[in-house]
Amino acid sequence: MNKKPTQVKKRIDVLDVYRGFAILGIFVVNIVIMNSTFLNQDEFAKQWTSTIDQVSNSILQLFFYTKFFPIFSLLFGLGISMQALKLLENNTLRFSFFARRMFCLFIIGALHIILLWSGDVVHLYAILGLFTISLLRVSNKILLGLAVLLLLFPFYDQLLAFFFELIQFKPENYIQEYTGETVNQIIKNGTYVQSVRLRLLEYLANTPMLFGFLAPIALSMFVLGLYLGKNKIYEKLPTFLAKIKKPVVWIALLTNVYRILFLFVLTKLDCYKIEWIRTGFIKLMVIADIIMGLFYLWLIGWLWYTTSLKKLLSPLRYAGRMALTNYIMQSFIGLLIFSSVGGRLYETLSPLETLLTAVVVFVVQVFLSKIWLTYFKYGPLEWVWRCFTYKKLLPIKKQGYKQ
Repeated sequence: MNKKPTQVKKRIDVLDVYRGFAILGIFVVNIVIMNSTFLNQDEFAKQWTSTIDQVSNSILQLFFYTKFFPIFSLLFGLGISMQALKLLENNTLRFSFFARRMFCLFIIGALHIILLWSGDVVHLYAILGLFTISLLRVSNKILLGLAVLLLLFPFYDQLLAFFFELIQFKPENYIQEYTGETVNQIIKNGTYVQSVRLRLLEYLANTPMLFGFLAPIALSMFVLGLYLGKNKIYEKLPTFLAKIKKPVVWIALLTNVYRILFLFVLTKLDCYKIEWIRTGFIKLMVIADIIMGLFYLWLIGWLWYTTSLKKLLSPLRYAGRMALTNYIMQSFIGLLIFSSVGGRLYETLSPLETLLTAVVVFVVQVFLSKIWLTYFKYGPLEWVWRCFTYKKLLPIKKQGYKQ
């Protein structure tokens, strides 16, 4: 017997605002990589020495890098936990339901990698999502402890290296034949088939970062999102945000002091050349960045509930309601801007230009999302995902609108 789609009596607008904000931040970071891949990024960045470009780089480092992926992950974990808990309350939760849901998401992510961009994360979310659902009945204390442990565990690189050695997998071999110049030529002047091959090789070469760095952060945030979902924090957000105000502000201040010291002082010290000290500094910086991302969520929620800036933040909810569609659309737009199928602007945009491009594209996405949601219940990919999950063709048009 097929499940009926879960009905949401009323959307929680601030959660959609959070998702929209996360989509903006992710694109600001991703477009930097779309403009110059990891293979040549350091060399490419050396040419941008003007004050405005240095300021733009500092803005990216201070306010964007490593902050929005945790936000997006937390919100995804919260979203699937809210749905799972709803089904659990109604005694209709089945593993097959979420297996099908995550499988569809995995396929979307795999196609994203092949067709558009190698930096996809939704296929990773699909894999980790199933594990997160298995923790539904775990106690709150264990969930919090697991979230912290997953975030602070220091030996992911060593474990991954051991596993790769065990299966004789050498990621660095996949792009060893490529240089920054050959990648530049393939993206700007090569065929689409050549770019597909390059994306697949880039993905394989970047698996240490994907599974050794991003996956632990994502899983930690998933578990934290599950904890928040189990305790229905979303139903009492104003009270919760007010309750944690003092500790959140103090922690944010302290970690920001460290972030500034790291970016402008610690990396210039002689001791930074010592591997174990450098590794420790970097790990602390990552944790500080994640805390900054969580602080963004608190700040937006506080502004939403206690100030007149709610009207200014409100348009973000349109992009947030179509987060999956907008995420994939950003990669399509990036393909059109940078590759041979479009503008061929790969490795031509300055840090300021990439930042401004991301903001302009996102503003257009907010506008288009609002128009789409005037006539339809869900974004296009959200609808496909939903239909596959429930194994039926669900209505997408809002009542009152005819084709």
